[in-house]
Amino acid sequence: MGGDNQESGRGSGRDGTAWKVLLALSASHAINDTLQSLIPAVYPLIKASFSLNYAQIGLITLIFQLTASLLQPFVGLYADRRSHPNALAAGMGLTLIGFVLLAKVPSFDLILVAVAVIGMGSSIFHPEASRLAKMASGGRHGLAQSIFQVGGNFGSSLGPLLAALVIAHHGRSRILWFTLLAFCGILVLSKVGAWHRRRIAVAASKGGLPKAPPHRELPRRRVAAAVAVLLLLIFSKFFYMASMTSYYMFYLMARFHVPVQRAQVYLFVFLASVAAGTIVGGPFGDRYGRKYVIWISILGVAPFTLLLPHVGLGATIGLSIVIGFVLASAFSAILVYAQELIPGNVGLVAGLFFGFAFGMAGIGSALLGRLADRTSIEYVYQVCAFLPLIGMFTAFLPNLDAGNRHIGETKGRP
Repeated sequence: MGGDNQESGRGSGRDGTAWKVLLALSASHAINDTLQSLIPAVYPLIKASFSLNYAQIGLITLIFQLTASLLQPFVGLYADRRSHPNALAAGMGLTLIGFVLLAKVPSFDLILVAVAVIGMGSSIFHPEASRLAKMASGGRHGLAQSIFQVGGNFGSSLGPLLAALVIAHHGRSRILWFTLLAFCGILVLSKVGAWHRRRIAVAASKGGLPKAPPHRELPRRRVAAAVAVLLLLIFSKFFYMASMTSYYMFYLMARFHVPVQRAQVYLFVFLASVAAGTIVGGPFGDRYGRKYVIWISILGVAPFTLLLPHVGLGATIGLSIVIGFVLASAFSAILVYAQELIPGNVGLVAGLFFGFAFGMAGIGSALLGRLADRTSIEYVYQVCAFLPLIGMFTAFLPNLDAGNRHIGETKGRP
């Protein structure tokens, strides 16, 4: 796999972007998140096999998301200080082991162990892969994060569809087939690790890795306030996304009497819209400003979420597509904004924000499961409809884009 312009120029565009590396990271992200999205996609099977209630389904998601989230900031901090080119392949190896367990274990408690191992693999993968995406970006940070994340969201959309095609009629043991995907991911990430190793060697011969361009620093109190707002926005986005990824199938089945396999297809449609929306946020943030993207993607989705619990099946599917597309553009913009807010800590910021996002999704899934048990699945969507209104807090974010909005012009375009 080719390096970037600071190495030999192979695989890089004229702007210094290592496109082959970005595409490999995106592909491996697709594999990683395809495997992860199989977990909620097989919830109906697991629920029936072990006679679980909604709270126990929420606990599965909570264990997975917390395992994935709590380790990520530490992995990111360690990667900023001491990089390991083989870390990504090792993380995918843990995911492979977790899926072997998920297909074979005979009890609910061991299902929790299996998803915890998969979560550990994810905790290694996300901050390090995000850090390498920025390293390969050639300065186009928003675009690089969008390319990286669109792979993950595309993979997330594939999980329910593959579950419907491969697992639904054949039982949990068919999950083993997907370990082949994990093995392919290990091969791809081994190539990325080789690129990273060469880049470290070349940089060492030149006196170290190139430093990031200078960035206007803000007072610590203002940085802390901005980080708090960003975390609040992530809470809003990922609590709502938890309602969709974990319970959208149950909502369709309960309210519209949709069969399981058809509900899995509708979940795929929603997640495909998320994948399509992801690619928009980064480039728009590079050009027009990340704060504006955050405004539109979170607060702008509120009218659609407020309407969704009150319409029929066709309109529900249509609104879910709009919600997924618009809401998906937020995370790339938030992540790059945070990395610019706290320069020099790319891995730590990626680990913190990926970890917090995963944690909010897990906690949201568990709490919403309990709420569904005590009320109804329909009531969950009536409550969650108000979450995007938290996007109003975007007004408190400082503008960081004045010096960076035309970065594509200064770096050149392919």
